[in-house]
Amino acid sequence: MSPVGKPLPPFSLEDHLGNTVTNATLAGHWTVIYAYPKDSTPGCTTEACDFRDSWTRLQAAGALVYGISRDSLASHAKFAGKYELPFPLLSDPEKALLAPMGAFGKKVMYGKEMEGIIRSTLLVDPKGVVRKAWPKVSVKGHVQEVLAELEAQGC
Repeated sequence: MSPVGKPLPPFSLEDHLGNTVTNATLAGHWTVIYAYPKDSTPGCTTEACDFRDSWTRLQAAGALVYGISRDSLASHAKFAGKYELPFPLLSDPEKALLAPMGAFGKKVMYGKEMEGIIRSTLLVDPKGVVRKAWPKVSVKGHVQEVLAELEAQGC
């Protein structure tokens, strides 16, 4: 079931900077929330660095960016520091937001079915409504797709 056109589910999560992030935090801003499986793994590092390298353009569009995974705050802090990520990383070990955003479930990895984080992204409008969803993201070129959608939304 697609989350597009629906409000982002209520949530309250900590980021690696020590802030509590809720729906109210996002109010009034276009927000990109990208779910990724694990800090410091090749694909996740590439995706985070792509968002980092496009940071000026994302800021120019007025967008907030949050990465989210089940990793600990300590792991997030190390990952963000090592790669100089300019945006917060949310820790969601209980899948409080990951599950309702469709970013947790069955997936096939190395030919084996398992449960885990499904790399995906949501674009949320300033009123808290999901305007675009990218399920099962392919890392290469994804940030450009997000930027193109922000432009299409008039950001």
